[in-house]
Amino acid sequence: MIASARRKWFALALLLGVQFMVVLDIAIVNVALPSIQTDLGFSQQNLQWVVSAYALLFGGFLLLGGRVADIVGRRRVFIVGLVVFTGASLLSALAWSDTALVGTRALQGLGAALITPAALSILTTTFAEGRERNAALGAWGAVGAFGAVAGVLLGGVLTDWLSWEWVFYVNVPVGVLGLVLAPILLNESRDARVKSFDVPGAVLVTGGLVLLVFTITQANQYGWSSLETIGLFAGSIVLLAAFLGWESRTPEPLMPFSIFRLRTLVGANIAGVILGTALFAMFLMLTLYMQQVLLYSAMRTGVAYLAVAGTAIFWSALAAQLVTRVGVKPVLVAGMAFLSAGLLYFTQVSVGGSYLGDLLPGFLLISIGMGFSFVPISIAALAGVKASEAGLASGLINTSQQIGGALGIAVLSAVATSATDNAIASGTAVPFALTDGFQAAFIGAAAVALVGVLVALFVVRREDLVEEQVDAVPALEAA
Repeated sequence: MIASARRKWFALALLLGVQFMVVLDIAIVNVALPSIQTDLGFSQQNLQWVVSAYALLFGGFLLLGGRVADIVGRRRVFIVGLVVFTGASLLSALAWSDTALVGTRALQGLGAALITPAALSILTTTFAEGRERNAALGAWGAVGAFGAVAGVLLGGVLTDWLSWEWVFYVNVPVGVLGLVLAPILLNESRDARVKSFDVPGAVLVTGGLVLLVFTITQANQYGWSSLETIGLFAGSIVLLAAFLGWESRTPEPLMPFSIFRLRTLVGANIAGVILGTALFAMFLMLTLYMQQVLLYSAMRTGVAYLAVAGTAIFWSALAAQLVTRVGVKPVLVAGMAFLSAGLLYFTQVSVGGSYLGDLLPGFLLISIGMGFSFVPISIAALAGVKASEAGLASGLINTSQQIGGALGIAVLSAVATSATDNAIASGTAVPFALTDGFQAAFIGAAAVALVGVLVALFVVRREDLVEEQVDAVPALEAA
């Protein structure tokens, strides 16, 4: 049953609030890592698992979570995911050891993998394709852009003013409120045509994606050319190839290949990988640059991102209107171009750098790039998708971004570390060597973003989602 107009927008507010919590959690932990390491006795080698454990299950289970939502019921899966995520957040705040925190972070990732595709598919099936859905997806894209930056900001504030536990406590009231409102505001929906669940497909794709994310996150430790890394990559490829082979034969596949008939959906997912690769690595490198070279505190590092957080919502709202008027392609091209320009600007960061000279102009360019990229990618990833496959499409685009993020952090961290080690070996002082490494990483990230411009130009279709003389302002204001 289609909800009333007012109820739909209240439902959207709930979905956006919960998704903001999930996106926030991806970045909020980074600034708190030094405090977590001190309090729980993490070794330097194992500290990465506070982030990696979350990414492992989040990236590995997104596709399965999206398809399960289609089959079992989108609201039901959303609520289950919310219970898991909220409970795991509370346990993370109460963690008594490094092992306990890694385990609860993994549970958080699993909950997020159920919440995100279910929420996005509920949004898709609630709002009709066209202006109304574009406005809702524009708000969804704004949450993605704003939440990524707000996580770093809020992480610094909570860690400095309270303690690292509060980066997890902050999720609990949001989760509880979501559990109260979800049965009231959200309608249940599912693909009633499916009579059986593709268990072999679920095992193969989840196993393949989890192994792929694990390999990417561990490649720097093992060495990219090591037998361990090569073997793990080969294992993930075998599992994913077996999944594709099985899906082509089973009568009710977990992932119907017909969804890839949509060229814009394919382009959106490629762009999603590129966006995740560039942005995840960029935020990590900028945070390290500010703390290790400019010697910013956690609080000052978080506040530095206000320039991005404060403007990303405006650019996202503008991007939603432009997509409705001119289509996905030109907006995405502009977004990737601004993102590339911002990353290129950061290649000149210096040891004695200032906020106004080395960071602020790049932040302002990045905020435009984020708004003009997240919104059209979110819209294009669901354009023309059947209601019965909304969860699958939602899981696909989120998986693309998470795989891209894991890959970007691993590869560009290796680039930065290699450049820094070479500089130190040649006698360069540590602050200058670190800066050399960050500059090299920003060059790599800018090159990746430029590839995104080419994808937007040659893969995404211009004619998709163009609705002449349509104004999305009323819907956006309601959102």
